[in-house]
Amino acid sequence: MQTKITGRVWKYGDDVNTDVIFPGKYTYSISDPAEMAQHALEDLDPAFAQNVQPGDIIVAGKNWGCGSSREQAVVCLKEAGVGAIVARSFARIYFRNCINQALPIVTCDAVDGVESGDEITIDFAAGTVTTPRGSYTFPPLAPEVLEILEAGGLIPYVRKQLGVE
Repeated sequence: MQTKITGRVWKYGDDVNTDVIFPGKYTYSISDPAEMAQHALEDLDPAFAQNVQPGDIIVAGKNWGCGSSREQAVVCLKEAGVGAIVARSFARIYFRNCINQALPIVTCDAVDGVESGDEITIDFAAGTVTTPRGSYTFPPLAPEVLEILEAGGLIPYVRKQLGVE
């Protein structure tokens, strides 16, 4: 995982649930991550899947990822190229699914300082999100969480720990 990333913002509001991140109607019919990415956020922002670029950053309000605990709501965004998600708060299980899938997440109030299309920089080591309208701080992720992200997710991390790479 890079300690610093810069990307274009996709801004969303509060309470974005897993059914609009990855439409529930595809839960049992799509298992290929590349195909999942084609449906990312289609019920919230139909232009997202066709226009997202590698390294783009989602910035949202509170309770991002509420709803059911399906991993597809993380996998589709990671596969689409999302570099990180910054939100005021995350649903607990969604937060953990991001770590498990190695999609970096930051909890802070940067949503107030951005508009869709802005370019922002997240410095994971310094704990800052720099926007065109100012900088925001966030509590650093625990060292164990960073290790999982750097390993590429929970399964690669466990394999490495067990020496079964």
